[in-house]
Amino acid sequence: MSFDTLGLEPRVLRGVEAMGYTSPTEIQSKAIPHVLAGRDVVGCAQTGTGKTAAFMLPTLSRIPTRSGIRALVVTPTRELAVQIDEVTRKASRFSGHRSAVVHGGVGYTPQISRLRKGVEVLVACPGRLLDLNDRGVVNLSTVDVLILDEADRMLDMGFWPDVRRIISLIPKERQNLLFSATMSPQVLKIVQSTLTDPVRIDTAPTTTPVERIEQAIYPVEQGQKTALLVEMLKRDDHDRVLVFTRTKHRADRVKKQLERQGIHAAAIHGGRSQPQRQRALDGFKRGRTRVLVATDVASRGIDVDNISHVINYDMPGTPEDYVHRIGRTARAGAEGTAASFLAPEEMDNLKDLERTTGNVIKCADLEGFDYKHRVVPDPNRSAKPARNNQRPSGQGQGRKGRQGSRKRSQRRNGGGQRGNQAKAG
Repeated sequence: MSFDTLGLEPRVLRGVEAMGYTSPTEIQSKAIPHVLAGRDVVGCAQTGTGKTAAFMLPTLSRIPTRSGIRALVVTPTRELAVQIDEVTRKASRFSGHRSAVVHGGVGYTPQISRLRKGVEVLVACPGRLLDLNDRGVVNLSTVDVLILDEADRMLDMGFWPDVRRIISLIPKERQNLLFSATMSPQVLKIVQSTLTDPVRIDTAPTTTPVERIEQAIYPVEQGQKTALLVEMLKRDDHDRVLVFTRTKHRADRVKKQLERQGIHAAAIHGGRSQPQRQRALDGFKRGRTRVLVATDVASRGIDVDNISHVINYDMPGTPEDYVHRIGRTARAGAEGTAASFLAPEEMDNLKDLERTTGNVIKCADLEGFDYKHRVVPDPNRSAKPARNNQRPSGQGQGRKGRQGSRKRSQRRNGGGQRGNQAKAG
């Protein structure tokens, strides 16, 4: 199948060709016709499979130019907002559509100036969008298409009250597009009243990691994680590496420890200013920085080709976070490696992950590394779901608890945040 067969507007097709895209991915070939037909769509696909182009190409084909804000994209993180805007600008190169991106962490003046010049596509983080609305500099009365991207993450980060308010500001008669790498029942329940007879598109089980990723667990004492990481990074095959930590403080600490070992690294997390985050990401994209240390808050917009390894310095808090993390590698048909450091106190995280995905992840050793005392998971363990259809510990009510602890610190942080296939998203 080629993009020519999907019904995209000719000028948008020229943009697709200029971007180097040759054939649509699964989510694109399935979603684009429905979006072009004006249907509400719920799309669930793994990271790196082209969700951004799946909703943006047909949207550009449907909306007019020079007519006010017609498409509104709401997304949880600054990096993801910038990424979506970049794809939009490239895709609209010949169509004449204008776009803008608004998010926190930077000044208001350039964003206000851009809006006043007129745009048809607005990509926004919830907090900054509402701030601009309160200032009277954004008019949402002409919106025809509402796109909610990374919907699960917006729920996790406590953005849904803001999203509800945004929905109240736009016309009721509109097209609604909901996309994410994972799609929880909680999200679908919340947006049920927003969607009208939606088409549901699933291109893979929502918590199944990309099959091309080689995954392994490395049991190690908490105090040896940095030494293990340094030893791994000294290996020749670790070309471009993304390291995940649980907290921003640990991300900074790990970055400094790597620098002391002569390994050029940068850190990206919610505690850094937007210019700092953008400089770190740009250095990683251009190959000036070999290792990028990140938290989950900043991970959704990391769209970088040829990431050879993802290393979970800390085990993720939820199986969904694991899927999103490792999906940063093996993008657009490439292969990749995901290594997860497992301390004894993180054993429950592994159990939740394996029960949810239904896969037992192999344990591995780094040859030549001097391990101290460590706890190795049972090699005969099962990945069967918990009995009585109960969700594994760490999800359900427990997840709500984690949301509560993160909402206050993250609520305004993001709003205050792809081979020749169309891989953006």
